[in-house]
Amino acid sequence: MFTKSSKALKVLAFSVVAAVSLAGAGRALAGDQDFTVHNDTGVTIKELYVSPHSTDDWEENLLGKDSLKDGEEQEITFPKREKTENWDLKIVDSDGNSVEWANLKLTEITDVTLTIKNGKTYATTKNGD
Repeated sequence: MFTKSSKALKVLAFSVVAAVSLAGAGRALAGDQDFTVHNDTGVTIKELYVSPHSTDDWEENLLGKDSLKDGEEQEITFPKREKTENWDLKIVDSDGNSVEWANLKLTEITDVTLTIKNGKTYATTKNGD
């Protein structure tokens, strides 16, 4: 499991959480990595993590005490100063099951749609423009 901890990563995670809270503040402050997660899994997502691919620490749950119900979406925004391109994504459902996707190039992805088919979870990405 992931154990590495870094003050800089904690600051980044806090910034991402703050940015999610202020998602309506406009694109002028948005980072190139911003994307929207669409939950089409049929289950409720209780935890959502986004971490730079170069680290092995998930940091904070971006949903906080909230959840992402089936059919809902959540905009994830980054500080404009963020330069990391490749990120990992992890979700945990209400039963404690988790799924991870590695090395997503968020500078090119605008949407991630999560689905479950035949017992397997998939992340389908959509690129901007």
